[in-house]
Amino acid sequence: MINKDSIALEAINEKKTNLQHLISIPVLVAALGYFVDIYDLLLFGIVRIPSLTSLGLSEIEISTIGASIINWQMAGLILGGILWGVVGDKKGRLSVLFGSILTYSIANIACGFVQDVATYKLLRFIAGIGLAGELGAGITLVSEILPKKLRAIGTSIVASVGLLGAVVAYFTVHLFDWRPAYFVGGGMGILLLILRIGVFESGIFDQIKNQKNIARGDFFMLFKKRERFLRYLRCIGIGIVTWYVIGILATFSNELGVKFGVADPVMPGLSIMWCYVGLSIGDLSSGLLSHWLNSRKKAVLYMILFTLGMTLLFFLIPIKTAVHFYTFIFLLGIGVGYWAMFVTIGAEQFGTNLRATAATTIPNMVRGTVIIMTILFTDLKHYMNVRDAAIIIGLICFAISIYSIRNISETHDTDLDFIEK
Repeated sequence: MINKDSIALEAINEKKTNLQHLISIPVLVAALGYFVDIYDLLLFGIVRIPSLTSLGLSEIEISTIGASIINWQMAGLILGGILWGVVGDKKGRLSVLFGSILTYSIANIACGFVQDVATYKLLRFIAGIGLAGELGAGITLVSEILPKKLRAIGTSIVASVGLLGAVVAYFTVHLFDWRPAYFVGGGMGILLLILRIGVFESGIFDQIKNQKNIARGDFFMLFKKRERFLRYLRCIGIGIVTWYVIGILATFSNELGVKFGVADPVMPGLSIMWCYVGLSIGDLSSGLLSHWLNSRKKAVLYMILFTLGMTLLFFLIPIKTAVHFYTFIFLLGIGVGYWAMFVTIGAEQFGTNLRATAATTIPNMVRGTVIIMTILFTDLKHYMNVRDAAIIIGLICFAISIYSIRNISETHDTDLDFIEK
């Protein structure tokens, strides 16, 4: 049965201008939610060295144990992506937005009190579970609420605002040290819960939530049909380059800086910050580019090719100063700033009864590939230098992403009111 409130909302929405749609409460709250999400997601990467140093770890342990903690967080993201995706399709998009932020806010506050590595790993794992739900549910909600002609711009606004959370995280750490930075992140999450009280559910989801004959949130539906499974894998493949840049080039930038012979020490926290400044610019640009080209595929492909060009220059041109190194990281961030577009493609590829599951698990499966990347990166460093190890991983990631975007269906301007059978 169609919800009468949803019909009334649709009638109101038809009278809104484009600007009113783009600055509506759901879009703004989703953007602020992603802001807090990115702040908390990247905080460990920024405080990895100072926090582990204060716990008494050596330089070698900071590299190896730091990578292990990142992997625990990413494992939480994979598990959480499945959990919140299913909840989003079964209970609604808002259930995820409330539940996930409460989980990661409490975990991040607890991280401010951590005294040992084992507890640190557990808390980052729990935080990862919570962080997994924010982006997918937010993009799904915004995609279903906005008119189809504005979806690319709306979701890009969410991401471009949200990604600035990395900048705030960096300066918070430098102003207050790493423990208070965790308290700030958790506190912002609790405040965001209050803002979300006035957000309404997606009308498209409301139309099917009481239909008992429609299977909703069945994660295993993604694997039951070969075509659907391949569609799912291609969606994941599109985003891998993004986390190659973030998870390898920016996170381990201190090691790359030494290999490049950079005069001043390269700080991973500053690299991550500049990467996300670029990502914020790139995400807004990719949405506008998609809108202008009338194509998701072309916009993302051009962004990946730009990133490939910047990566080649990054490894081939001598980089001797930290400023030049951060400049390249910034440009690489712009190139991989198709993150919102990539998640939007994932949401648009699947029916309403499976959309939150797909849109929430896809970005977290990509984040989870960092586990494979860091393990491979660590192993390769036993046989070659850090630069060559990063190049090999990059070649694999670019090949997968380019293949995936070239072989996925175009979803620009498509209707989302359909279901998976």
